[in-house]
Amino acid sequence: MEGQSVKKSPTKLVLPIIVFSQFAGGSLWFVGNAVVRDLQELLGLGEHAIADISSSVQLGFMAGTLVFSLLSLADRFSPSRLFLFSSFAGAFFNIILIWLGTDLFSVLLLRFLTGFFLAGIYPVGMKIAADWYDQGLGKALGYLVGALVLGKAFPHFIKDMTEGLPWQIVLISTSVLAVTGGLSLVLLVGDGP
Repeated sequence: MEGQSVKKSPTKLVLPIIVFSQFAGGSLWFVGNAVVRDLQELLGLGEHAIADISSSVQLGFMAGTLVFSLLSLADRFSPSRLFLFSSFAGAFFNIILIWLGTDLFSVLLLRFLTGFFLAGIYPVGMKIAADWYDQGLGKALGYLVGALVLGKAFPHFIKDMTEGLPWQIVLISTSVLAVTGGLSLVLLVGDGP
């Protein structure tokens, strides 16, 4: 039909790659919670630090979502490149906690910034899926939510599997995973048709 665009069908690999990328980026979410006991011991933080660290990521995500939405970033720029940038930025603020997390304020700030850039991963990943899928969008979004949930739990899994090793391994591995997810998405999927 003239004047109407026909949406190209995604290959069978598009959804698994988007799901993996969402999982990988989502792994940054609860890193602070996975290593909070180590941070408490290292920095001499009280019990309130657990709630503060968790809340700072949520506040960052809310602020990031508001900014990304008000500026229509996912509509004005390539969503896959925005996802990649956010994956790199989130991973950066996650990993530098190793060196710059010297007191509660710096830890909260870095976790806030990590949360801010999660707004370019979770909602933007949903947009990318919506751009690719006319048919089966509900199923695709269900997989993405599942990937996010598993990604959020992944830092705790890493912490348990590396018991006895330095806590920094959790930050390094989730940061590498997030970057890998961002690169996979932009190189293997890109923006929807």
